[in-house]
This record gives sequence, C-alpha cells and structure tokens, in this order.
Amino acid sequence: MIASLIVNPASGGGNAGAQLPLYTAELERLGVQHTVTVTRSIEHARELGKQAAAEGHIAVAVGGDGLVSAVAAGLVETSGTLGILPGGRGNDFARVLGVPRETVGACQTLAAGNTTKVDLGSVSGRTFVGIATCGFDSDANRIANEAKHVPHKLVYAYGGIRALIPWKPATFQLKLDGVERELYGYNVAVANSAAYGSGMYIAPDARTDDGLFDVVMIADAPKLAYLRHLPDVFKGTHVSLPMIEIVRAREVEISASRPFALYADGDPLADLPVTISILPGAINVIVP
Repeated sequence: MIASLIVNPASGGGNAGAQLPLYTAELERLGVQHTVTVTRSIEHARELGKQAAAEGHIAVAVGGDGLVSAVAAGLVETSGTLGILPGGRGNDFARVLGVPRETVGACQTLAAGNTTKVDLGSVSGRTFVGIATCGFDSDANRIANEAKHVPHKLVYAYGGIRALIPWKPATFQLKLDGVERELYGYNVAVANSAAYGSGMYIAPDARTDDGLFDVVMIADAPKLAYLRHLPDVFKGTHVSLPMIEIVRAREVEISASRPFALYADGDPLADLPVTISILPGAINVIVP
C-alpha cells in the first residue's frame, strides 16, 4: 500500500501542518510507504484525490472535514479509497467513523483498518461527506469562518452565540422525496452523518451507509430556550424537544423566505434554493 497524503497545513489553525511530521514519522515506523503533497485549493485537493485513485494509492486527507470532503469528491466514480488523518478544527466525519484523533491510533487505522463504503450528499454536482445545513447555521458558520482571532476549539460556539443575538426566524419551503413541508424557525440540516460543529450530534441516529438523509428541522422558539438547550446537542438528547422534527429522505429541496447559503463540512456549498440528493455507497473509506 502507498498512501498519498494530501495536506492542508492551515487546517485547524495550523494544526494539520504541525501534526504532519508526527504522522509521517509514525507511518515510517509502521512501514507504510507514503508521499506528501500540499494542497493549493479545494479544487486542487479534489484533483489530487482523483490522481491518487488513478495511481492505485490510498488518498489520505490530512486536515479537517472540508479537506476530507474535497478529497472524497475526487474519488467518486473511481475504485479509489479514502484515508483520514485528522488535523482540522472539528474532525467530525473522522469522529463519527471512529477514526482516532491521536497520532498513533489514526496511523494504525490507516495501516490496518477495514474498508467500508459510505454515502455522500450531492448539490449541483458538488458533494459533501457530513451535514449540509442552512438558516441559523448559515450565519453561525460564516461568523465562525471569519473569526480568525478565536481559538479553534471555541470557534463554533462563538459563531453560534454571535449569530443568535440578531437572529430572526425564517420560513423554509421543503420537499422531502416530493412531499411538501413548511418550517417557520431556525434551521434545516440535511445529515449524511451524525455530527458537525466539533462534536454536536445534531442527527444522532444518522448513518453514513443507509442511503438516507436525516433531515433535522428546528422550529421557532424563544432565544433563551434555544441557548439553554444548545448543550443538549453535544449529547444528542435535543431530539426529544418539541421544536425538533427529524424526517428521513433521499432527496431534499429547500428554499427560504430570505437568502441563505447552504454550508456543508464547514464551507459554503451553494445558495438557496437547492436540491440535495444522496449518493449511496459512493466511496470507499478506511475505518477502524
């Protein structure tokens, strides 16, 4: 096996760059042949993933969910395999798959783990690995991405609190596998995976291999109630609240009463209105 390490040194506020020598040293100790290429952009990462697959190498994303998503996109419609060495802020896709955050465990998983198929989400030809979300999360993600002065462990909480202060509810029009719905409230999250935002289990029962999205709809509620229940999301216990509804679907159409960007894996993916589709078993990935 040859592992093509695709690295974004800036991931996690420079965490990926700092961890890279530790990862390469451990891979050498384990006898795993590897190459290292630094990405220039999301598009470059996608091309590097595709190139690794063409060469019969494991395409290994060394960074956060944004880089994992980009490399995974390059593997669609190939027989290539994705490996993950976490180095971002949230590392939520790795967390859900059980890939260890610490160096030795992550490298051992890459060297001796199992290969499984996972689904991807797709929006206008662009794919994502985790959760696509819009509404309140659009504002929170934008603020978090702009907050260069905030420690990366706190940045998502910072973005959420800052977004909550001026927030006003919106009306969302949805079609879930053709069935029309309307939501007045905070947010719509279309979840291929269970977690986002550095360990927030917004869709705790979502699976990456069931060919379905868990669509989480958050209705209007007082801001203080929203803030009070925010810690529940880290435990996944928020799903019992009356403001939360979850429906499973293969295709989701979303429009809203005011402009929102759809974010996925920490990055803006498209502007509403959007149609989001599931790609069942789209790529191979190495897991423990």
